[in-house]
Amino acid sequence: MASAPKKHQEGPVAKAIEEQTAKLPSDLFLWGAGAAIAGSLTLRFLDRERDSQFVGQWAPTLLILGLYNKLVKEFGHDRTDRD
Repeated sequence: MASAPKKHQEGPVAKAIEEQTAKLPSDLFLWGAGAAIAGSLTLRFLDRERDSQFVGQWAPTLLILGLYNKLVKEFGHDRTDRD
């Protein structure tokens, strides 16, 4: 006979991060990524190639953080705690 699956519980650190992250609007990360791309292009036109590459690498990180933010809002610990 199979036992019921255990419910996953988040630790206190993850809960604290999710609570703070959920307060940020998702658009913030999208605009930040767009600004990083624009800044990278500007630096490229100013012949600052290394700086351009550094700033350009922020865009994917910001987009991933935005995705995390969205997932926390949809499936975060507060949703499982309410069920």
